[in-house]
Amino acid sequence: MSRASAIGRRTFSALSVPNYRRYFFGQSVSLVGTWMQTVAQSWLVYTLTHSATALGFVVALQTLPVLVIGPYGGVIADRADKRRLMIVLQSLMGLQALVLGLLAVAHVVRFWELCVLAVVLGLNNTFENPARQSFVLEMVGAGELRNAVSLNSTMVNVARAIGPAIAGLLIATVGESVCFLINAVSFVAVVYSLVSMDTGALSPTEPTGRAKGQLRDGFRYVRREPRLGAPLLMMAIVGMLAYEFQVTLPVVAKQTFHGGSATYGFLTAAMGVGAVLGGLVTAARGRTGLRHFTLAGLMFGVAIGLAAFAPVLAVELVALAAVGWASVTFIATGNTTLQLQAEPTMRGRVMSLWAVAFQGTTPIGGPLIGWVVAMASARIGLGVGAIACFVAAGIGLIAMAKLGILHGPSRRGHEAPGSEGPVVETPLGLVTDGD
Repeated sequence: MSRASAIGRRTFSALSVPNYRRYFFGQSVSLVGTWMQTVAQSWLVYTLTHSATALGFVVALQTLPVLVIGPYGGVIADRADKRRLMIVLQSLMGLQALVLGLLAVAHVVRFWELCVLAVVLGLNNTFENPARQSFVLEMVGAGELRNAVSLNSTMVNVARAIGPAIAGLLIATVGESVCFLINAVSFVAVVYSLVSMDTGALSPTEPTGRAKGQLRDGFRYVRREPRLGAPLLMMAIVGMLAYEFQVTLPVVAKQTFHGGSATYGFLTAAMGVGAVLGGLVTAARGRTGLRHFTLAGLMFGVAIGLAAFAPVLAVELVALAAVGWASVTFIATGNTTLQLQAEPTMRGRVMSLWAVAFQGTTPIGGPLIGWVVAMASARIGLGVGAIACFVAAGIGLIAMAKLGILHGPSRRGHEAPGSEGPVVETPLGLVTDGD
């Protein structure tokens, strides 16, 4: 019993921080609404257009601002009070959901309006993502960062398990509009959690003063730090071609398995269930560094490959659960590796490049995968994502070889040959391997 209790404390240790606990539960409510809107928007676009290419186009528009001005979002995050910036941007995201919901309720929503609102949401995400990701460290400190990032990923995927299932049922019974309106209301929870925080318990990074060349400084910093550059390149490849599930899964549901909105909801929920389990394991026994990030990329590719060739719906659901598990491990490992390697004054800019690699590549990958699905099939679209993961893992192996960390240490607590530091296991189960 004491062992189980210790595992539980290690798994949820970041929740012992009151500010993070408040934020965690507020964000949990908001994310359920966000996933409901994601599913409803994808289904609405596909219903209006009957086109996988149009679906990819809307997803691309939503992430285009991240690609175009994402790095500047990191500059603003380094300059600003991150909590206050998030309050403003989360409120605007709630307003966007409200407008979309009212248009859907009135049955006047058109494809071009969905495109405009997708761009508006993308602009918000461009500035909110780097602020939110670097704000976690200010809430919990370096010792709890890995656990908090893993719990954040778990939270996202609990919402992924709940939100799409609810959305599928609501779309089938009352329509998409209710999903948008629920999402608008859900932003109240996260805004309240930010407003009501104990600011004295935060450890904010000193804002960077305005100066010329800060954007270029961020690019130069990443370019001369291969332990940052390699993970960002890996994430860019995977983010562009593997994380296009909003494009592939609606078509998998409707064409591959001849289902409807409920089938799509359950496919997405299956990924969420797997990601929740993977997130909890990662939170309890999480490791960081290029070696573990590369391994996670390899496993992600294997899981997507299984989903691409699943013969029946039941097997597809199991395979997508494995995709969710591998996905959250890949994201959490890469996110934490970058945050722990980056200098505090550069963290916002580094994380903005992470957002560009993860979401900003979708304007390229979304239409490309949509075209592949339209020309071939949704299975081939998933297969392209699997290949992208294997390519990324290969880049990781090359980077590890160049850095002299390809071979792991023989014993924990001893310096790995060719590494820049010792292997250390923290009380949280976080292991750094010198990379």
